[in-house]
Amino acid sequence: MNSTILQTATRYLLPLLLVFSIVVMLQGHNKPGGGFIGGLIGAAGFALHGMAFGPRATRTALRADLVVVMALGLAFALVAGSLALAAGRPFLTGLWVIVPFPGFGEVKVGTPLVFDIGVYFVVIGVVMTIVLSLLEENA
Repeated sequence: MNSTILQTATRYLLPLLLVFSIVVMLQGHNKPGGGFIGGLIGAAGFALHGMAFGPRATRTALRADLVVVMALGLAFALVAGSLALAAGRPFLTGLWVIVPFPGFGEVKVGTPLVFDIGVYFVVIGVVMTIVLSLLEENA
């Protein structure tokens, strides 16, 4: 597709969608959201980019091999579950630590966040593999 309006809108919407997807992913263990919904929102931004600029430009914009993104996500999820096993607890039991952040005070960080990050990467990798395959087939 060669639409100037779509291309211009995409230049503004993609960064907004990516920031929004990260916000949704980060609040997922305390509020509605999480890695799955955040990943879908991020993938929607890149899918919009693919429709505006084509699959080749979108693969360049992603800056990573999608198989590596999916593998990294699975690794994050496995690490989140394995940390609980290492602590003598059942797989995927949430573990929390308090981390001091200058200017923010103390922040609780836990394995659910690590798991959500893993799901986020897997969802973006899977959805974008499907979307780019469809775009390349129709190009």
